[in-house]
Amino acid sequence: MGSSRWKIAVVAFFSFAELLMPIEADEHEHTYTDKEEVVLWMNTVGPYHNRQETYKYFSLPFCVGTKKTISHYHETLGEALQGVELEFSGLDIKFKDEVMQTTYCEIELDKAKRDAFVYAIKNHYWYQMYIDDLPIWGIVGEADENGEDHYLWTYKKLEIGFNGNRIVDVNLTSEGKVKLVPNTRIAMSYSVKWKKSDVKFEDRFDKYLDPSFFQHRIHWFSIFNSFMMVIFLVGLVSMILMRTLRKDYARYSKEEEMDDMDRDLGDEYGWKQVHGDVFRPSSHPMIFSSLIGSGCQIFSVSFIVIIVAMIEDLYTERGSMLSTAIFVYAATSPVNGYFGGSLYAKQGGRRWIKQMFIGAFLIPAMVCGTAFFINFIAMYYHASRAIPFGTMVAVCCICLFVILPLNLVGTILGRNLSGQPNFPCRVNAVPRPIPEKKWFMEPAVIVCLGGILPFGSIFIEMYFIFTSFWAYKIYYVYGFMMLVLVILCIVTVCVTIVCTYFLLNAEDYRWQWTSFLSAASTAVYVYMYSFYYYFFKTKMYGLFQTSFYFGYMAVFSSSLGIMCGAVGYVGTSAFVRKIYTNVKID
Repeated sequence: MGSSRWKIAVVAFFSFAELLMPIEADEHEHTYTDKEEVVLWMNTVGPYHNRQETYKYFSLPFCVGTKKTISHYHETLGEALQGVELEFSGLDIKFKDEVMQTTYCEIELDKAKRDAFVYAIKNHYWYQMYIDDLPIWGIVGEADENGEDHYLWTYKKLEIGFNGNRIVDVNLTSEGKVKLVPNTRIAMSYSVKWKKSDVKFEDRFDKYLDPSFFQHRIHWFSIFNSFMMVIFLVGLVSMILMRTLRKDYARYSKEEEMDDMDRDLGDEYGWKQVHGDVFRPSSHPMIFSSLIGSGCQIFSVSFIVIIVAMIEDLYTERGSMLSTAIFVYAATSPVNGYFGGSLYAKQGGRRWIKQMFIGAFLIPAMVCGTAFFINFIAMYYHASRAIPFGTMVAVCCICLFVILPLNLVGTILGRNLSGQPNFPCRVNAVPRPIPEKKWFMEPAVIVCLGGILPFGSIFIEMYFIFTSFWAYKIYYVYGFMMLVLVILCIVTVCVTIVCTYFLLNAEDYRWQWTSFLSAASTAVYVYMYSFYYYFFKTKMYGLFQTSFYFGYMAVFSSSLGIMCGAVGYVGTSAFVRKIYTNVKID
């Protein structure tokens, strides 16, 4: 029985790796010999303003070319999740072999087909094709000025640039505008022209990038502004805390030197008074530990994926960014188990197996739950974003046979290596009553205000990230993203340390959840910004696109909040341990 489980795990692992890796073929090697076949793949078609609402190209009544010898394209896991639906066009294209205008099929336009094309034209449908992994876009048709007559583009004029034995450029010109009239025949044609190009193969994606947008002065200024905010905030926090803590230490030392009769009990106040409760386990330690572990894993995934994206141009391969993120997330599962398991053990938790399951499936359940909900809508719309059943099974296998075992390994290591509580202060048996304090010192107020500065350090970058995902831009400035991630972490730690200091100084020892939630509240501001972006920066419409947008923005914001919360808690925990280590406790 045990050996069969190991066999299943090994098969699942290699299936997982195979799904993530692209299939090796001529077009993946990107080298051709003269007269060798070049495949034109038809991807998806959909409304221009709803980027994620896509359908199979041949869901519209387009006709297929006569060539039938090509095999079906085998997609990777990332492509399947992103709704890539490559279908062979049937067009006969050979390397360096020019084709004059040739009719490849005819459409018998009945009323149903005409209505389908008219609907697509009214909603500004356009389609995407691929040649040698280079994307090409074309519009389905257009209407006249009055919107009464509709025309279909019937002539695909392809111009392909080559450098040696590699394709480095592809351009499409749509011509042959034909009026849509029922009960007529429409001839679809194409031509191919080859031209020599000086563009290097490594630079062939540069034409799809937009340096004027991503490297605009506003982008540079926002980075500089955030950097100056970090310097100011770190300096301010250091100065205030050093001066304040120095006074606190001096006052506490003076009180220690007094006799019991001379000590004024009325002067005993501040964070030292809660030394017997400050390391008390948090409420709901199981879910708290799972959130911290998940947040540490999300930070690890973000850091590693950004580094990989800086080294490798992931945007040049379809689905490679998502495939990389899935692989890294699965590989970093021990990080989740280690931090979550060790924290749960330090807080005296005994149901560690349940905590391990919660930590392992917290993020996957959130992502998969949202994805499956949107998947039902996609299936209703027959959209290409509908996730195939086989892909769902693959994702479940990854969770069960890769993420869960690795999380278990991390949990065991965390409990055994750093699971012993080594607090500098003993925890009192009876909790200390929390005194009344001013309204702005309440944890709820601190939580609401804690995310403002972290959000302020990233909201400009959020605009560029949103635009690259929800509009037609390719994000490639991952150096900026790494810098913003570092700035976000520093600002978050500084803010949570200040919030925690004021909370403890008010003799409120409930700092664990407060530090986590005050940092995690950044997610609320990001999600609120997504509403502004949807209504004022896009022209999205329809149930599917709206559900897709707000569903995945909720996932993104929640993941960001969990990461920020974990970063804030880890920094604050080190600060709390440090200040109580340096104080003499009776």
